[in-house]
Amino acid sequence: MKLNVQNETSRLRAVVLGIAESNGPVPSIEDAYDPKSIEHIKAGTYPKDSDMVKEMDAVAKVFEKYDVTVYRPKSIKDYNQIFSRDIAFVIEDKLIKANILPDREREYEAIDHVIEQINDGKVIILPEECHVEGGDVMPWNEYIFIGTYSGEDYPDYITARTNMDAVITIQELFPHKTVKAFELRKSNTEPKENALHLDCCFQPIGKDKAILHKNGFLVESEYEWLVDFFGKDNIFEITKDEMYNMNSNVFSISEDVVISEQNFTRLNSWLRENGFTVEEVPYAEIAKQEGLLRCSTMPLIRD
Repeated sequence: MKLNVQNETSRLRAVVLGIAESNGPVPSIEDAYDPKSIEHIKAGTYPKDSDMVKEMDAVAKVFEKYDVTVYRPKSIKDYNQIFSRDIAFVIEDKLIKANILPDREREYEAIDHVIEQINDGKVIILPEECHVEGGDVMPWNEYIFIGTYSGEDYPDYITARTNMDAVITIQELFPHKTVKAFELRKSNTEPKENALHLDCCFQPIGKDKAILHKNGFLVESEYEWLVDFFGKDNIFEITKDEMYNMNSNVFSISEDVVISEQNFTRLNSWLRENGFTVEEVPYAEIAKQEGLLRCSTMPLIRD
């Protein structure tokens, strides 16, 4: 397999889509990875496997419609394998294995049938000190945008997933690219004050547009840099509630086709007004775990 991902929106040809067949019992609050999951555990509204399987099947049908090759992880009993974006990501022709939370290591092993199809020299294992998850990494042509958190209290945040060691190493791997890091707002307890990954508060769409949430960024000048880069008229600014519902976590099949959650009324209207074809799917149950469409997909090949 010849990998190729230069940006977030070129025509998709092959992708890994997570699975939800056997997530296991509702986790204890102590075992939850993010504040939104904790909220639903406490409320008794944590999503059921059967509902999430239906949601992911709806996405698989959209991929089929657009003739995209879809790979799925091997199923591991009682194990959350929905968020394939966390476990690895592709930049150019290289697949980089993410150094994720140790409890999730088996998720990567479950896509070994995909890894085996890639030339060994194109699979990169980062040094142990580099913490990174794919939700924080966005190739955008000559740029690589990376969400990070560099506070001294980094170890205290289970929601801090990508550190500066990883940012530096990715810059060394792609010296011809400009790596632009963004400090994200983190909270273990308040989902509306937590940008778990960069794609929870920002995502490029089309050729020159972006979805953005100002409060997800700790440093206002970094947010302003993105506004200047894309241009104010090309940005859809989402509210705190829309960020909480994961409105920035849509997924592009091409520069003019976006998969979006069916309840994102304001966003979907704006996308259509701006010439996008919007493929609406139900994904509200999966969103309860603080992840959505981009989180559950890992592109392998884009034109």
